[in-house]
Amino acid sequence: MSNPFSKLWHLRETSPLSFRMLGYILVCSSLFTLFATGFQVYIDYRKDVSLVDQRMKLIETSYQSSLARSLWSLDQKLLKVQMQGILNLPDIVHLHLRIYPDSEISMGEIPPEIPTIEHKIMLQHSSDDVYDLGELTITASLEEIYKLLRQRIFLILTTQAFKTFFISVLILWIFQYLVTRHLSRMANYARSLNINELGTELTLERKTHSGQPPDELQRVTDAINEMRVTLLNDVEKQKNDAAEIRRLSMAIEQSPSSVLICDHRWRITYANHKFGQMTGHSLKNILGKHPKELTHISPDETQNEQLWNNIEIQVERAGIWQGEMHSTRHGGEKFWEQVVITPIRDNEGNPTQFLILGEDISVRKRYEQQLLRQANYDLLTGLPNRMLALDRLKLALAQSRRDNSKVGLMFLDLDNFKHINDTMGHDAGDSLLIEASRRIASALRGNSTVARLGGDEFLIILPSLEEPEDSEVVAQRILEAFAVPYMLNNQEVFISTSIGITIYPTDSESSSTLLQQADAAMYQAKNKGKSAFHRFTPDLNQQSRERLKLETQLRKALEQNELLLYYQPIIETATGKLEGAEALIRWDNPLLGLVAPDKFIPLAEETGLITSIGEWVIHKACEDAKRWHQETGWKLTIAVNVSPRQFRDIKFVESVRHALLSNDLGGEYLELEITERLLLDDSIETYEILNQLDQMGVKLSVDDFGTGYSALSYLKSYPFDSLKIDRSFVKDVITETEDAALVSAIITMAHSLGLKVIGEGVETAEQLAFLRKKGCDYAQGFFYNRPVPEQEFLEWIQTHKHAVVS
Repeated sequence: MSNPFSKLWHLRETSPLSFRMLGYILVCSSLFTLFATGFQVYIDYRKDVSLVDQRMKLIETSYQSSLARSLWSLDQKLLKVQMQGILNLPDIVHLHLRIYPDSEISMGEIPPEIPTIEHKIMLQHSSDDVYDLGELTITASLEEIYKLLRQRIFLILTTQAFKTFFISVLILWIFQYLVTRHLSRMANYARSLNINELGTELTLERKTHSGQPPDELQRVTDAINEMRVTLLNDVEKQKNDAAEIRRLSMAIEQSPSSVLICDHRWRITYANHKFGQMTGHSLKNILGKHPKELTHISPDETQNEQLWNNIEIQVERAGIWQGEMHSTRHGGEKFWEQVVITPIRDNEGNPTQFLILGEDISVRKRYEQQLLRQANYDLLTGLPNRMLALDRLKLALAQSRRDNSKVGLMFLDLDNFKHINDTMGHDAGDSLLIEASRRIASALRGNSTVARLGGDEFLIILPSLEEPEDSEVVAQRILEAFAVPYMLNNQEVFISTSIGITIYPTDSESSSTLLQQADAAMYQAKNKGKSAFHRFTPDLNQQSRERLKLETQLRKALEQNELLLYYQPIIETATGKLEGAEALIRWDNPLLGLVAPDKFIPLAEETGLITSIGEWVIHKACEDAKRWHQETGWKLTIAVNVSPRQFRDIKFVESVRHALLSNDLGGEYLELEITERLLLDDSIETYEILNQLDQMGVKLSVDDFGTGYSALSYLKSYPFDSLKIDRSFVKDVITETEDAALVSAIITMAHSLGLKVIGEGVETAEQLAFLRKKGCDYAQGFFYNRPVPEQEFLEWIQTHKHAVVS
């Protein structure tokens, strides 16, 4: 059997609350039992003592008179009998009778150390007077009372002890069942509670009664569960906050912008990875430093210090500073940085830290510089462009007003540059422009300006001229510089320039007027035969106005149906039969009259109107040819000239296809005459365009053959059907043996390549006879008929029916 004390100790270890409760119950019960027992014993004691007192009073009542009589009569025997009778009463152990005056009688014995009580009875005799006879002292023993009292105390204490023990055990069991076990479960739940296991709520194995308010245990349970839910929410919030912090941290760390965080004293406490990448500084080397130690915007530290003082003041006052900063990398390399600085404030709005965001804008700054250069300089030649040239012209004019000097303005245009571009390609044209700009610059003084206005046009500003004739000396040097041939694609090419000159303030005081005057003078130089210069004269304004008027009228020509086609027959030399006709454009303007092609075609080429005009010509020619087929049955082929600019238009092939389809005309009845200059641009684009036209059945002819710079072998690369011998060769075949030999060689070469040959510009029978003899397939020229309007052409056919091909 186990020791009860060990169980008690085990209870103290496992359930200290129950142990303390048991102790409190025992102590309180014992104290209460002692108090109650003492009170009960005292009450019983007083009751027993009271019975003894009552007995003594009863003795006094019963024996006082008889004892007084016996004492009065001096009957000692009776007196002793009476006293013996009293002594035999319960609890009476001693009687002492004092007889006045000096005798006494004692009976019985007072036991030692026995509590007693005494009762005195006065014995008197009453007659006429009252006589005190004596005093009887009765001594009663309390031994029985004390014996009963001890028995009662033992019985009460024993009974109360057992009752207290059983009640304590019962209370302890009840407390264990109702409270302690639930507290233990709560303790175990709380002990196992952690942030990873908050999903299970606390439940107690006890019945709950609906409708009753929750008791203390239930309230504690609810509080613990509420705490669990709160913890769950807090943990979730903490996770969300941690995730948000991680996202913010990763965003800052992986930010494409550099991030610096400084404390309230502007000492660096954090730098992200981008900052290290951008500047080369490591965090450990810059911690605690001021950002100004990393910038070094200039060798002068005072300037750097002043900048950061201004930054700190603005951030304090305005709450932000942003701007561009020329910072320094770890190795000393300078770079441009876009910087934004803002304070990080606490809940009270006081700045506790400072956030510095930086972005390397060196590339952007370079782009800005490039854009600035592109805005003011020509990318190809590196010369100032029109915008910068006009600014410098205004400065030169302003300086001239102060110095009372003259300014020369020269307008240059390369002669036949378009021909080089069309025949040798744009790369060759670019090389020519670069070399031309170099030559022009080499002929100028240091304070002069040469600018490229666009295309092949250049502007020269000659400030501080003493005499207007000085500009002519410069112009002559430029012409001499252009006399040296250019090497383009391993081929010598001679290019000249035409120069127009105007003088400030002699000719005008307005920069815009000076430009117009120089432009007009340049066109006059071209009219003089090119490779020349010309000083502005007042009459050139009239010419310039006329050219502007011509351009304005030309732009309206298509809208107002002022353009028309003239036709010139193409005859088969062997049979004299009409094979087809060449469509030649004319412009009939109400104000200008009939304008020749050589007057407006170059202007149309220059302004870009040739594209829309050429498209109209093709469509109109196809429309006329289809109508002739339907009305007369003549299956004539219409030849149309195509300009290089029109040929390179991205919509050219589609416009030809549309003209054929809209007029329901077969491609074999349309012949496009391509200038020889296009063949020298041996590009995929040229081949694709010619191939697409060939696939549509359109005939292709080389126009003005022999006047260009191309090699004859190029004819093998393209799907041509025929070539035209230029009129300049046909004109002198009778008188010039070299021209005759050249024409004969062209015809032989063309036939060997399977090409038909058309002789252009035939004016005499001798020329026709020569071409027929040499085997030329077709001829056209004034010998047959001049180019005439459509109606006259049809009438000519009627009068020369022998020439009509059925």
